[in-house]
Amino acid sequence: MSEAGPSPRARRQTPPRFYFSLRSPYSWLAHQDLLAHHPDVVERLEWRPFWEPDEESARALEAAGGRFPYVPMSREKHLYILQDVRRLTRERGLEPTWPVDREPCWEVPHLAWLVAQDAGRGPEFVGRVYRARWQEGRDVCDPAVIGELGAELGLPAERLAGAARDPELRGRGVSALLDVWRDGVFGVPFLIDGHDKFWGTDRISDFARSVRGRAAEGGNRKSVKSGYPNAPADTVARSADGGHAGGCG
Repeated sequence: MSEAGPSPRARRQTPPRFYFSLRSPYSWLAHQDLLAHHPDVVERLEWRPFWEPDEESARALEAAGGRFPYVPMSREKHLYILQDVRRLTRERGLEPTWPVDREPCWEVPHLAWLVAQDAGRGPEFVGRVYRARWQEGRDVCDPAVIGELGAELGLPAERLAGAARDPELRGRGVSALLDVWRDGVFGVPFLIDGHDKFWGTDRISDFARSVRGRAAEGGNRKSVKSGYPNAPADTVARSADGGHAGGCG
């Protein structure tokens, strides 16, 4: 049986949460918008990773009583996303590359993020990986690439490169995926403030207003930098996105 989720009171008291994916172009754009237009909100965020688990993580997640929301993506929707992302990036003055994911293992960058977060460099690591993937066309599921990116930030390259092979980090990854399930996250970017949930790049401003309003009312707690202090196939074939293109798995 799965563990019970947080009580309503506990949810009201938790910091605002940003579920990000190092795979998703929409999550990348949400990250860009938050930094550019809502830096005060970014300082209050609890960062939470979202990724499509490999077979090992999926088995462990199921054994823990959770599940991940896989939704097949049609070729038509994939082609739309290509066009939509190109349009959205140009509106922001960005020129993206579109990476080709061949048998990616998304544990590689997302479990490495846990290492970066432990060292107090989680947000910087997210930004660097996004730039590598979406502007430099690098394979961020290559452990060697992740090690290089971590070294640029002064982080231990071998530790980051080997994160997906580390049993302790694998266990923490399952805990992170359980939080995805408990919070009802079905795609990214996904943001939560108290009981209110916001999905998609077009909800960033609404989320920011909610966070500022709750802070003004004294309902927000101090900034939390650590999302976890203790604690998929190609882009055409698989997605966690069940709706509009403003949010994508």
